[in-house]
Amino acid sequence: MQTPSPQPTLEPLDQASGSGAPGGQLTHGLKQRHLSMIALGGVIGAGLFVGSGAGIAAAGPSIVLAFAASGLLVMLVMRMLGEMSAARPASGSFSVHAEREIGPWAGLTVGWMFWTLLCVGVGAEAIGASHVMAAWFPGVASWVWVALFMTFFAGTNLAAVKNFGEFEFWFAAVKITAIAAFLVICVLAILGVLPGTSAPGAANLTGQGGFFPKGSAGLVTGLLASVFAYGGLETVTIAAAESEDPRRSVAGAVRTAMWRIALFYVGSMAVIVTLVPWNDPAVVKDGPYVAVLNSIGIPGAGQVMNVVVLIALLSAMNANIYGSSRMAYSLVQRGQGPRALGRVSGGVPRLAVLASSAFGFAAVLLSYWWPTTVFSWLLNMVGAAVLVVWAFIAVAQLRMRRRLEREAPDQLTVRMWLYPYLTWVALAATLGVLALMTMDADNRVQLYFTAGLAAVLSAIGLVKQRRTQPSAL
Repeated sequence: MQTPSPQPTLEPLDQASGSGAPGGQLTHGLKQRHLSMIALGGVIGAGLFVGSGAGIAAAGPSIVLAFAASGLLVMLVMRMLGEMSAARPASGSFSVHAEREIGPWAGLTVGWMFWTLLCVGVGAEAIGASHVMAAWFPGVASWVWVALFMTFFAGTNLAAVKNFGEFEFWFAAVKITAIAAFLVICVLAILGVLPGTSAPGAANLTGQGGFFPKGSAGLVTGLLASVFAYGGLETVTIAAAESEDPRRSVAGAVRTAMWRIALFYVGSMAVIVTLVPWNDPAVVKDGPYVAVLNSIGIPGAGQVMNVVVLIALLSAMNANIYGSSRMAYSLVQRGQGPRALGRVSGGVPRLAVLASSAFGFAAVLLSYWWPTTVFSWLLNMVGAAVLVVWAFIAVAQLRMRRRLEREAPDQLTVRMWLYPYLTWVALAATLGVLALMTMDADNRVQLYFTAGLAAVLSAIGLVKQRRTQPSAL
């Protein structure tokens, strides 16, 4: 199969312009302060507060190395995506780039796979938030909280894009403040200067089986857990297309990725495994952050962190509804989905917002009706989806960079480090993580389901491309 021939010019693909959209255009309603805070807070997700406990239980203190390794991969992916998005801002982000550089089938595949990932995430985060609320209000059924959260965030996203930006601004402010305070408290506890605490030294790092208590197998499991904790960072490049200055917004976001990942993720894991034993049941049961604060003995700190966890879950819900609706809108703009989802009113693709929210709510219902079958299949289908997205990003960047250098070098305001070598390293590392998933039975099932979803979408894309662009195949 031959790839489509390059187009003669490289004008910006601003999908936020709404060209061809029935009924109106998307607005540039996100301010620079919104994008700056989304970029800062977007890295602090529910996967860090909640999902990291399973990684610590699997890898022990070596989880620090796992998060550092996966963090390096994520930084490379974000740098590649930042280079493409700064040059050609688009509400469809990597789906637009994959379509242009690889072929329409690739844009359809990666776009709808990411849409499915975000929508399933909406449901999973709604369930997680309802569990937090149910612990505080046991007399209220959990489905009530799910319905309340889903209705509220669907409503805010229907109104105007600035509502999404404003909520994410304050959500991010709370998360950043909380994680910064957590790190300061933990460092003081490690130094033994907090009242009632003594310096733990390296007891928790070298005791309880050592730094690698479960060997290389545990490190691999922790690596996989850490990779998926980073999922969702791509949404900032989607949001940038609706900002006042897309190119500057994307550039600023990716250039600060390194210290954010090092501080928030790797730093958190380092202080957690230093202060509490990795095999403490509370690490998984209560979450690692709550477990640490309770072990230090700060009154009410655990409950405060539960509030932060709830905010992180709600923030992820809000961001996923936004990101999925814009991805659906962009796909429709390019003729890759139901035309009705591209209808815009009041600057918002409202049918796309409703469709994405409905899919997420359907996932919640499936978790109640068929938790071990249909819902489990749905979770498995998106289990490795983020890795597929990263692989498409790497291939698209390799091709786009060559064209930009030849035809529009002035658009390269953000450049991938050591191109093309680090791009190939990132692609090889992504494929390596996929290969590692075959070593574990549960991860292998996820890999097979995700591969099935990718195959179905690719087949649909190729058939559609054959009908519309027969000369490209």
